[in-house]
Amino acid sequence: MGIGLLGNKIGMTQIFDESGNILPVTILKVGPCVVTQIKTTAKDGYNSIQVGYNNVSNKSLNQPQLGHLQKSNIQPLKYLKEFRVVKDHDFKIGQVLTVDRLSPGQLVNIQGKTIGKGFAGLQKRHNFTRGPMTHGSKNHRAPGSIGMGTTPGRVLPGKKNGRTIRK
Repeated sequence: MGIGLLGNKIGMTQIFDESGNILPVTILKVGPCVVTQIKTTAKDGYNSIQVGYNNVSNKSLNQPQLGHLQKSNIQPLKYLKEFRVVKDHDFKIGQVLTVDRLSPGQLVNIQGKTIGKGFAGLQKRHNFTRGPMTHGSKNHRAPGSIGMGTTPGRVLPGKKNGRTIRK
């Protein structure tokens, strides 16, 4: 298994290929990541390294997290992730990993975690349409009807509406 690098999504842009077609691309800020811990089969039962990313102040981490990083003389890091490695690797605690480890044209796997949208309404969450805005309507962003009437008398399975809306 390869070693992963941690990073942030900066945004989206577009580039043009040789034939003039527009390609959407995502801009990522990856690394520098620091090796914070090396786990071995003898001590932990498996071989892996722990990688940290994104320097933060001491106040934003709790005491166990700070103690774990101070044991290795490493500055406080917001994100820690563990990656399995083979037994004979050349990683050292405190080693900085950057995108220089990647070669041009190399394929990479990207995983992301959403920032979340909070307790969103059904227009934002499921692309429901809004109600009329004029003529005395008071049903602007409310969900409205989401199914048939007396028959079948229920919301059909698979309908996008995960919760009951009460007013």
